[in-house]
Amino acid sequence: MAVTPETVARHELCGLPARVAAADDPSLVGTQGRVVSETKSTLRVETDSTRTKQVPKAGATFEFDLTGESETDSAFVTVEGTRLLAPPARRTELSSDSKWR
Repeated sequence: MAVTPETVARHELCGLPARVAAADDPSLVGTQGRVVSETKSTLRVETDSTRTKQVPKAGATFEFDLTGESETDSAFVTVEGTRLLAPPARRTELSSDSKWR
């Protein structure tokens, strides 16, 4: 199943291009790169070939670039980090009436 703007929070995030659009820690805003790992409460974003930044999900807003993952030409999706707060395996299994699930 392809990652779409409606289902991005239920999918594996590793490998997706991401950008921190807003964060409680101003030094993290603008961090961009590819998601290389994920825990219950953080995303690790590879900013270049030698650096990664660990970004807390709580207190951050992420933009994921789904271009090439969906049938639309441009698919940037903004997701509140609190919607991603769960271990990755559990988050992809959970169901609810949320528009992100």
